[in-house]
Amino acid sequence: MTDRRTQLAANLAKVEERITAACVAAGRKREEVTLIVVTKTYPASDVRILSELGVRHVAENRDQDAAPKAAACADLPLKWHFVGQLQTNKVRSVVGYADVVQSVDRSKLVTALSKEAVRAGREVGCLIQVALDAGEGGRGERGGVAPGGIEELADLVGEATGLRLDGLMTVAPLTGEYAGRERAAFERLMDLSTDLRRAHPAATMVSAGMSADLEQAVAAGATHVRVGTAVLGVRPRLG
Repeated sequence: MTDRRTQLAANLAKVEERITAACVAAGRKREEVTLIVVTKTYPASDVRILSELGVRHVAENRDQDAAPKAAACADLPLKWHFVGQLQTNKVRSVVGYADVVQSVDRSKLVTALSKEAVRAGREVGCLIQVALDAGEGGRGERGGVAPGGIEELADLVGEATGLRLDGLMTVAPLTGEYAGRERAAFERLMDLSTDLRRAHPAATMVSAGMSADLEQAVAAGATHVRVGTAVLGVRPRLG
């Protein structure tokens, strides 16, 4: 455990240096960017170490892994983010622990989240997941709504009981006009965020960038970066 703690502390320090350097290069203050550590496939013991090292935001993408992990770490001062594609039959479980769902991409999901948030007596933050590889009216390869669908979904979330519209999220697309152009993709997301905030001024969160491209996200103006591999190491399995 001591070795794991040393490893995680070293990795976290390197990521912190990268974020700080990216903020300096972009003329931003370090406190403008929040690190979310993506702990998927890693055990609750790692989450506990990360909490001891000062991490306050963690993310998961599969409810079957996240629910028991969140329960095991319920005593820790953590904010849990759900970042995976979310099926409506998992919504009740996810609402039980997630403070923010970053992958809202369809009206049916908004309805289900609102119903379960009310039932649980919780307020759940929501990010509209934007698919920059989606055709107009379609969905992205890894979930998400096309830019043209943001306004309608945002209004639905904004009107839904138990939900709070926090902003936008994207994953750098692997196909389409933004493939291999992470900085341009994140700048496009920032433009969409500006448009969103005209109607929803409180929706200021912009979640973009991961281990490989966090610098481009910070340069574009992201408020949150989602980093897994660079902190926890290469995953032993994918899923």
